[in-house]
Amino acid sequence: MTAYDGASAYALPEGRRREILRQAWAVGVATGLYGVSFGALAVAAGLSVWQTQALSLLMFTGGSQFAFIGIIGSGGLAAAPAAVATAAFLGFRNGLYGLQTSRFLAVRRLRRFAAAHLTIDESTAVSVVQLEPAGKRLGFWHTGLAVFLWWNVMTFAGALLGNALGDPRRYGLDAAAAAAFCALLWPRLRSRETVAVAAVALLLATVLAPHVPAGVPVLVAGLAALLALALPGSEP
Repeated sequence: MTAYDGASAYALPEGRRREILRQAWAVGVATGLYGVSFGALAVAAGLSVWQTQALSLLMFTGGSQFAFIGIIGSGGLAAAPAAVATAAFLGFRNGLYGLQTSRFLAVRRLRRFAAAHLTIDESTAVSVVQLEPAGKRLGFWHTGLAVFLWWNVMTFAGALLGNALGDPRRYGLDAAAAAAFCALLWPRLRSRETVAVAAVALLLATVLAPHVPAGVPVLVAGLAALLALALPGSEP
């Protein structure tokens, strides 16, 4: 594995480079639109516009952000520990992605921190499907930057919109977080095993929700995946 050379990320035929850039920025714009819902829901949960923006800039992992403000919104500050734990649990997958992307990024020093921050579902997905090492690097960086840019722009717009509109439940925005989670989850339900894990997680969360503090059902439901891995014949 050689050290990352910024110029090598662009060592592609011009037509191929344009194709990857179109993929990256199309994914970035489409994903960024979710930021409107996040911004509106975050201010409705009690966060200020600047606190909302800080979450998108610093946390920058959509599923974890929706989980955090969803739990804060339903349980207040008393639910903060559960909100943090749930957000961290959901964000753990990005660390696993890093094990895969580090093989072709080969970054050092400050680029390593930038790559870690931009390692999300979308940047990983676009990069790993490219055949050329240079294409993988190009896809990763541009997808990560595109999502980061549009997600933060739309978060800010959503936070301002949420302040102007008032209670988001009047417009059905309170269901946006659940809808976003379903949109992220649905494409992954491609086998009987994943469907079974999702069903068990749903059952656990539904049974526990009326009886435990906000955020706890999500954490317990996450154990369904760990239990599935522990079963005989399961692959990590």
